Amino acid sequence: MNKPSMGKNSTQHKQAFDEPLWWGLFSAGGVCFAVFLPAVILFIAVLLPLGLLPAEALSYERASSLLFSVPGFLFVGAVVCLPLFHAAHRLRHGMFDISVGNDTLNKKLMYGGAALLSIVALGLVVAGFLG
Repeated sequence: MNKPSMGKNSTQHKQAFDEPLWWGLFSAGGVCFAVFLPAVILFIAVLLPLGLLPAEALSYERASSLLFSVPGFLFVGAVVCLPLFHAAHRLRHGMFDISVGNDTLNKKLMYGGAALLSIVALGLVVAGFLG
């Protein structure tokens, strides 16, 4: 059997094995962004200032005890970290579409930035939980 020749004008497609991971984080971040963030805005920016929630509902003591716990860790992961990866994926593919920069470098910058900010956010929750 003859193998097809790879001439100068022929392009070789390189399989991206990490792409399903990024698309999964993009999808999860979009869902969390669409579901949890409006609820957070509703409670903190609308219901609480209008007096429709008791003032003690988000007192400092109660909010800090909720945030610096395992459910708070999961909440920050869902409301902060996953949408960061969603935004990073959108920015990376937007930059690819308009041919800005090198895709490999853009991938490292976008996802690396999202990972770094996620580590900082979750690290602050863990520091508050331990301290």
